[in-house]
Amino acid sequence: MLLVTQVREMTRADWAAVEDIYREGIEAGNATFESATPTWDAFDAGKLRFGRLVAVDDTGGVVGWVAASAVSTREVYRGVVEHSVYVAERAHGRGVGRALLSAFIAVSELHGVWTIQSSVFAENAASLHLHATAGFREVGRRERIARAAAGPHAGTWRDTILIERRSPLNGRD
Repeated sequence: MLLVTQVREMTRADWAAVEDIYREGIEAGNATFESATPTWDAFDAGKLRFGRLVAVDDTGGVVGWVAASAVSTREVYRGVVEHSVYVAERAHGRGVGRALLSAFIAVSELHGVWTIQSSVFAENAASLHLHATAGFREVGRRERIARAAAGPHAGTWRDTILIERRSPLNGRD
């Protein structure tokens, strides 16, 4: 049985495994509107330096990752981030997403984040459930926000559910 033995900071050396998991998410069709994985340099440039985490199983293999981007360069939004969580297909249903999301929330709290948000496909019940159990709430639905470019839903207009988690520690003054 696969066990997550560690959640740790992502390094450049993890990129091949992270990219494979990202590609699985693209191909499955319920993780992202992206049609191809980025290069390491593009990923690195687009993600915040903190909260880039990987879950490692008992064999030492990367089985999931989480990372976030700033929602705006404006100072007033400095504590608002948009995150993504991806879990390898072989590790679905084994607590990997929960371990990653819990660790990400803890790191975000340390960095003064007051709102973590995401946009999840309406059909992605597993992700919506995971986030609900971690204290996220639905704040809206974006109907037919974009047309999928790849995967089994290519050419189909998709709805996304906007979710957020407000920090009980930051942004309350």
